[in-house]
Amino acid sequence: MICAPAQPRYHQRDMRILFLLALSITLIRAADYPYGADSSRQPRVPQGKVTQHTWASSKIYPGSSRDYWIYVPAQYKPGEPAALMVFQDGAGYVKEDGHSRIPIVFDNLIAKGDMPVTIAVMVNPGVMPAPTADSTGRYNRSFEYDALGDRYARFLIEEILPEVAKTYTLTQDPNLRAVSGSSSGGIAAFTVAWNRPDYFRRVLSFIGSYTNLRGGHMYASLVRKTEPKPLRVYLQDGRNDQNIYSGHWFIGNEDLASALQYAGYESTFTIGEEGHNMKHGGPLMPDALRWLWKGWQKPIAAAQQGGTRHYVTGFLTPGKDWEQASAGHRFTEGPAVDKDGNVFFTDVPASKIHRIAHESGQVTVWKEDTGNANGLMFGPDGRLYACQNGKKRIVSWAADGLGEKVHASEVYSNDLVVLKNGAIYFTDPPSRKIWHIDPSSGAKRAVHEGLEFPNGIVVSPDQTLLMAADMRNKWVWSFQIQPDGGLAHGQAFFRLETPDETGQSGAEGMTVDNEGHLYVATRLGVQICDAPGRVVAILNKPHAGSLSNAVFAGPGLDWLYVTAGDRVYRRPLRRKGFFPWTPLKPPQPRL
Repeated sequence: MICAPAQPRYHQRDMRILFLLALSITLIRAADYPYGADSSRQPRVPQGKVTQHTWASSKIYPGSSRDYWIYVPAQYKPGEPAALMVFQDGAGYVKEDGHSRIPIVFDNLIAKGDMPVTIAVMVNPGVMPAPTADSTGRYNRSFEYDALGDRYARFLIEEILPEVAKTYTLTQDPNLRAVSGSSSGGIAAFTVAWNRPDYFRRVLSFIGSYTNLRGGHMYASLVRKTEPKPLRVYLQDGRNDQNIYSGHWFIGNEDLASALQYAGYESTFTIGEEGHNMKHGGPLMPDALRWLWKGWQKPIAAAQQGGTRHYVTGFLTPGKDWEQASAGHRFTEGPAVDKDGNVFFTDVPASKIHRIAHESGQVTVWKEDTGNANGLMFGPDGRLYACQNGKKRIVSWAADGLGEKVHASEVYSNDLVVLKNGAIYFTDPPSRKIWHIDPSSGAKRAVHEGLEFPNGIVVSPDQTLLMAADMRNKWVWSFQIQPDGGLAHGQAFFRLETPDETGQSGAEGMTVDNEGHLYVATRLGVQICDAPGRVVAILNKPHAGSLSNAVFAGPGLDWLYVTAGDRVYRRPLRRKGFFPWTPLKPPQPRL
């Protein structure tokens, strides 16, 4: 007979010992994170001033009202720009007996010179008050904090901080602006700096909600794909943080920390054992602020090489960012490259085509009265082809801008490509069609119909595939070009990243490099897709506005030009384009 092992028996004295041992472990655990001297009032340390205010005039969050507090250090001198730090969930940070004790900590660290003279703005989330006593209001905290777009950043930059600046002088240097919060306020801090590194470059995040409350789990992926931004990021979380319907908080923080390291960011991740609270983060505040502000006299720069494996650095030329190539236009579009590597682009509402001489950078007007030309491309015959949408035509001009030739009439068009054999494809957004113009007969016919809003159009390096961007969703379609010019086997093939505010990528013009990578001008930046259809890198936009098109140019076709609102920018890359009249076979893609 097999007997079960005897269960241990404990005498009453043993039970008391075990109870006291468990109690001591609990007490030690609670004392693991004591507050240090910098979180307590110290003698002879000048004390700053805190004032409370209310903001109820928001246009960005209409109908909302919120309290906010301004801490001004004793060392602040009127008229001298002070550094700035914004805290979400302001009421939790302003209390001197609260979890973080910001007024005390700032007083001590500023007095020691561990951080600059810094004004803190501590902002509560908005609430739309209830209309009656027996109804409830609308609570904006998740809507403001957990969203990934730039709305909350604009709220701070356009509404709260200008109000503060009426009384105090705030620095305009993004290197001296920081943003912080815990939980949803933590991801909000990261989101503000991620979207507006031109305004905030230091992030302090405690128990951040990098889970799928409103898509926050995407940050780890976006950080890995996106060209590094000039940010310094401090993350903190406990191994016992919450694990609920939207994800596991510690895993979310760990994933983001790994992505930041992969992408080469100056970042750190402090790990504790607590749950979803500030028992660890609060006492850490002085050390976290010291790390965040270290070397604050020197600007924070984006990692030039990224991490040891960061894929996007394979496209970037180290130390080279966007530079302005032309400005002062109304709306730039349709960049095209000639045989010498120079760039031609349209100013659509001004009905002009400009030429940028790549080597000298000189910009000249190449043609006036273009019929509101939009998309451009040079053909194998050396002529410049254009979508002359103002006159509902497809036309071309000789190299001197004369000898206009009409290839199609009574058509709407946005962008076009010209193949080596002279065939023309163009997109027609209003009718949701892609058209083909036969090089021999000149006959035009619709070869695809049904994209929601077909915009940019390009062909693969070997001219066997045609890609068309549908700007009103996240897809770029791929078609196989048939011998008769038809399109077959169409698929929504390239999956683009989309902004938080909309499911539309805003994909417009595109270009392709000689290895088959597709470069798409989108709302998020230039998204680079590999041949199998995946976004592998995202180049930051040169400014906060939108992009409309892109082309490789320069003598070596290794400069990427983009049209962006009223300007044109360029930057050198480690990749090269190809002339559409000299097709080539790209290498086998990695699957």
